Amino acid sequence: MNIPQNSLVLYKNGPARVAELGDKLDIELEDGRSLRVRLKDVLLLHPGPVRNLSELTMPAGEVEAACELLDGGQTTLPELAELIYGAYTPSAAWSTWRLVDEGLYFQGTPEAINVRPLAEVEQERAIREAKAAEREAWNGFLQRARAGRCSSEDAAYLQEIEEVAWGQREQSRVLQALDCQQHPGSAHALLLRLNHWSESINPWPRRIGAILEPPAIPLPDPPHESRLDLTGLPAFAIDDEGNRDPDDALSLDGDRLWVHVADATVLAPPGSPADEEARARGATLYLPEMTIPMLPTAAIEQLGLGLAEISPALSFGLNLDAEGKVTDVEIAPTWVRVQRVSYQEVEQRLDEEPFRTLHELAQRHRHRRQANGAIFIDLPEVKITVSDGRVRVEPLTRLRSRLLVAEAMLMAGEAAARFALERELPFPFTTQDIVANVAEREPSSLAAMHTLRRSLRPRQYSSQPSPHGGLGLEVYAQVTSPLRRYLDLVAHQQLRAFLRDGELLDAQAIVARVGAAELAAQGVRRAERLSREHWTLAYLQQHPGWKGEGVLVEKRAPRGSVLIPPLALEARVKVSENVAPDSVLPLRLTGVDLPAREAYFRVG
Repeated sequence: MNIPQNSLVLYKNGPARVAELGDKLDIELEDGRSLRVRLKDVLLLHPGPVRNLSELTMPAGEVEAACELLDGGQTTLPELAELIYGAYTPSAAWSTWRLVDEGLYFQGTPEAINVRPLAEVEQERAIREAKAAEREAWNGFLQRARAGRCSSEDAAYLQEIEEVAWGQREQSRVLQALDCQQHPGSAHALLLRLNHWSESINPWPRRIGAILEPPAIPLPDPPHESRLDLTGLPAFAIDDEGNRDPDDALSLDGDRLWVHVADATVLAPPGSPADEEARARGATLYLPEMTIPMLPTAAIEQLGLGLAEISPALSFGLNLDAEGKVTDVEIAPTWVRVQRVSYQEVEQRLDEEPFRTLHELAQRHRHRRQANGAIFIDLPEVKITVSDGRVRVEPLTRLRSRLLVAEAMLMAGEAAARFALERELPFPFTTQDIVANVAEREPSSLAAMHTLRRSLRPRQYSSQPSPHGGLGLEVYAQVTSPLRRYLDLVAHQQLRAFLRDGELLDAQAIVARVGAAELAAQGVRRAERLSREHWTLAYLQQHPGWKGEGVLVEKRAPRGSVLIPPLALEARVKVSENVAPDSVLPLRLTGVDLPAREAYFRVG
């Protein structure tokens, strides 16, 4: 390649003037610097002469006309410069090369330039404009995000952050660009900072993978079958105000207790679509903001006790002996006429029948469990509700009517387990290893309750009967919530098969159902627990001036675990060394970290 002195060459994508010739070339750059380079480091654009690179001005030209004329052909730099600018001058050569380097109309080398068809040019131009608009939108979003705000045009970027916050994706270029950790909590915090999310969005159920749509499963027509008619016995479904899935009720026939339970198996027999769906869900999901039922809503409407004048039930009849032991167990499909009443109403009527006798039976059964080493922990509980984004936290009052119902449900569970055991039915028993060396099984202080709860082993479900140490029962099964818990439904399916001379599930099938249902139910319980924590902190965020009292339940320097009864919330609070467990401390809220599920308090 013959390169004359004062010629125009290309060096590292920029123009240069050849100042001196020799073994190497001395060139002058646009910024005035001089360099000595090898011949192969430059590319000749025009032989010159060029006295100063400032002479390279952009002339007016006919780029599209040249492109249309050559339409997909090939040319050289001098020829193309002539076509576009009417002359092959240093300025025209440099301007032409810039068009080649841009790559929209032309591509190649000075000796072989390929001309793109105009249709292809238009397509490429649209792509480039879209990319330029995307870059502009991206940079605008980053600028707004760093300033702590967002706009409607940022929807796609915000959706990407949300997908990380929901746990639907692990990596996000948005989080990376904003120097945020690739973590759901970090994404949640960013969405709050941008005011795109507020405390009224609970990410936990979706992040865990909970099913948030009610089942849409067709239900069969209930079978026409004989049932024991107990409609002459007054029956009471005792629940919280507003309960929408009443699945148990109580009756007295003299001193004989009947626990009626919604007969869910008539619409969800083993292997049916409703049964399979319920197994996948494990349990009804109760969240402060909504309830997602385990069975289709139509099943609850048809089977909920007290929702119709007469309801089908599976009823557990039993007596208690003088020591409070369950005897004379009878289980039968029944018709019942149920009246719905609240805990508060029954509390006011405990001196009336049948509630007086029901309460006496509950007390007798509780005393027997107490004698058998049952554990009784009475930690504070609250009811959390959400309406239009506002959170309400209401402490649950300790009512004797709640004890009455709880003990009746335990009696029914014990009766069902004994019934199955005596008849060698494969059954989903509920067990808990006996807690040894517990000095106080019914502690009165919150600190002692807190310590005892942490020492308890989790309950288990098994096809093999075993004691439930925490309840003080030799054998037990959960059977009173088949509309809400899958293993209760399985227990009902076995009892129905036995009572109707149907086909029983074998032990292996019970084990498989226990495993599947408990795995699903664990996710439900976790979603419920984390959601309650979220909404409790949301309540505090909505009440930034919150003040109240907490009880020190565990002392660990420099921070202790403090239980706040009106919130049923446990928090780590800095306390002085001389504060003893069970001390009541005045607390003041100092901050809330919603994504981390942390509330911060100060004593005083």
